[in-house]
Amino acid sequence: MGVASARSIEMQQEDWTVYIAFYVNMVKNSEQVKKMCDQQRESEYLRNRRSRTRPVGGRVGRLALGSTSGPSRSLISPPEATMDCHENITPLNDWEMEVDTIELPPPPLPKEPPKIRRLDESVVNRIAAGEVIQRPVSAVKELIENSLDAKSTSINVVVKDGGLKLIQVSDDGHGIRYEDLPILCERHTTSKLSTFEDLQSIKSMGFRGEALASMTYVAHVTVTTITKGQLHGYRVSYKDGLMEHEPKACAAVKGTQIMVENLFYNMAARRKTLQNSADDYTKIVDVLSRFAIHHTHVSFSCRKHGAARADVHTVASPSRLDAIKTVYGTSVARNLVKVEVSDDDPCSSIFEMNGFISNASYSAKKITMVLYINDRLVECNALKRAIEVVYAATFPKASKPFIYMAIVLPSDHIDVNVHPTKREVTLLNQEVIIGKIQSAVESKLRKSNETRTFEEQIVEPSSSCPIATRRDIHHSPSALGMKSQKVPVQKMVRTDSSDPSGRLHAYLHPKCHDEQDKRNSLTAVRSLVRQRRNNPTEAADLTSIQDLIRDIDSNCHSGLMDIVRNCIYVGMADDIYALLQHNTHLYLTNVVNLSKELMYQQVLRRFARFNGIQLSDPTPLQELIILALREEELDPDCNENDDLKKKIAEMNRDLLTQKAEMLDEYFGIHIDKDANLCRLPVILDQYTPDMDRVPEFILCLGNDVDWEEEKHCFQSVSAALGNFYAMHPPLLPNPTGDGLHFYRKSNPVINLNDGENEHTGNDKEMEDDIDQELLSEAESAWAQREWSIQHVLFPAMRLFLKPPTSMATNGTFVQVASLEKLYKIFERC
Repeated sequence: MGVASARSIEMQQEDWTVYIAFYVNMVKNSEQVKKMCDQQRESEYLRNRRSRTRPVGGRVGRLALGSTSGPSRSLISPPEATMDCHENITPLNDWEMEVDTIELPPPPLPKEPPKIRRLDESVVNRIAAGEVIQRPVSAVKELIENSLDAKSTSINVVVKDGGLKLIQVSDDGHGIRYEDLPILCERHTTSKLSTFEDLQSIKSMGFRGEALASMTYVAHVTVTTITKGQLHGYRVSYKDGLMEHEPKACAAVKGTQIMVENLFYNMAARRKTLQNSADDYTKIVDVLSRFAIHHTHVSFSCRKHGAARADVHTVASPSRLDAIKTVYGTSVARNLVKVEVSDDDPCSSIFEMNGFISNASYSAKKITMVLYINDRLVECNALKRAIEVVYAATFPKASKPFIYMAIVLPSDHIDVNVHPTKREVTLLNQEVIIGKIQSAVESKLRKSNETRTFEEQIVEPSSSCPIATRRDIHHSPSALGMKSQKVPVQKMVRTDSSDPSGRLHAYLHPKCHDEQDKRNSLTAVRSLVRQRRNNPTEAADLTSIQDLIRDIDSNCHSGLMDIVRNCIYVGMADDIYALLQHNTHLYLTNVVNLSKELMYQQVLRRFARFNGIQLSDPTPLQELIILALREEELDPDCNENDDLKKKIAEMNRDLLTQKAEMLDEYFGIHIDKDANLCRLPVILDQYTPDMDRVPEFILCLGNDVDWEEEKHCFQSVSAALGNFYAMHPPLLPNPTGDGLHFYRKSNPVINLNDGENEHTGNDKEMEDDIDQELLSEAESAWAQREWSIQHVLFPAMRLFLKPPTSMATNGTFVQVASLEKLYKIFERC
């Protein structure tokens, strides 16, 4: 061996020494190894054989870890070395290590089988409660079913934090007897079932007596109730199925109110999984909507705690289609077709099904299926899949359908006791029933697929003979062989409100000098034809708006309504009054009052559904308010009190900016973050208000609106909009007649002797003295107003206006002539 090889071996020995020393020190400090060594000494394990190590030909003897009387030691080989304990290895130089190997303890003896214990009753009840009340919507469904079983006609639901903080259900049912309050929330106590055989004929939605009891085990429940004939009600709280105190007398309204607070307060895991309150509230609204469209004799409402607006609000109605329209909207109701099927064969099935299904025009992203079996809200996946197959085959590219079905079958053909939440039922001859319903749906869809309804239609020009006239010809007395009766000349009406003279004037819009203006005029006329279809027919779901609309309906004057519906526009008598003919009477009507009332009613009907008029240049509110304040003064050019005006303008600007979100959402009045007016609502199609009155309108919003109480707020904002959009005379005087002198550049000379205005100079000088630009602007404004009154205001008034009784006495309608009286006068001549 050369010098280099000897030197290499020496370096290798030094490396191994350091390596082994490092791991020995590491193991010494290991508490786990010390503990194992103690256990080995206590168990008197045998000593392992002694091992020696040294590197030989790149191989290292294996050292075993053991327990000695001294400290524990260990040796671990480097990656290059291999381990072999079957060779006699001589120590390298003089170092060696003595360690012991470890033997594992014997496996433990098998334990005894776990003991079966009887669970505590409170644990059992809590487990069962978690199965019955799975989430807040389960509690709401159970409480609504209890209210329906109590023959309620009004059910109101209030929810806080998705139902975790509060669920409050109030009804006007028959209430709960005082004697039943102690056992009201005990498990399996019910007034709807006495024997098991009663399940075969059960008609109520509840029957187990588990719902209220389950709620008391996972929430704090308070019941307030009063029965018919009692002088006062009782309130009592429940916990774990028992009363917490004796019932306390309290003031109450007819029926029962149940409050469920802090739901799942003692089930931390369940509560953590229900942190999305918005999702839970959506489920509650959905289940209440499903109850509302089936139980049409009951009024339902659902709102969030502290909210003035109800998210669902229905009134009792005999029409199921109206209920669907109220809950799901017109877009759903108008695309539904009725489907019916029944079978009375005892050998196959006995059932009857009535419902509505969507046609090909309906569009939605997910299926909505509302299924009732014997007035019980349930689910049937087999029926749902069968109907989906029919839709997929009939309308391959159609969206998900809307389905409402109510199935009635004998009570002994249905098993309602198959699911803890009563969500599912089992039917006798279920496959046969599903097959017949599937066939009926397929047949109805194939028929409805032959035609489709589109929202937009082209208004085609009528023939020379109006449709109404042709209908009158076919059904006239002479055509039917009957002898026509001669109408007295003094009672003969030579006009027709359905075909007024001058109806073609709508195409002669003022200042239609080019093709674009003519196209706009045609669009205006078509819009008037479609206005009845486009105008919202359903009221907004806010109670205050519905109250205001009911006030309009109840205060409507039937006589004036007949005049408005069947009048003929004659023309403008002056700047304010128009002449209308109704039958043989001639009326003078105040156009400003009529238009103001019409606009007010339209604002309420279109509440939160406005289209917008975008302003080309957003205008600062503060400038508009200052301008309105100056116009109110006798001398607009006076600069006195400018600081006060500025302060008032700033206060009103800040107020309107705070209310900007509400104004935009409900009334279509958009105010941007810089306090600029950007958009106004469309109240009447093809009509734009006089923009010169915008400052007055903004000042009215700031000063005259009651922002504290909801109903008064909506009423005053609607009134302000009605006044702004009313057809007031233009600010520029009427240039016809005496108004012309306003447009002269020089002041006229008044001759007191003949009472006529006299201007020095000839006609050429008089013409030069007129401000032609201002005169042209005034003539255009007045012509536009008269056209709008005849072709926009009065057609819309015939469709939508419900004149209040006050118009019969405040001068809005004044009868100026009667054909019968005129004939009496002129017959003498």
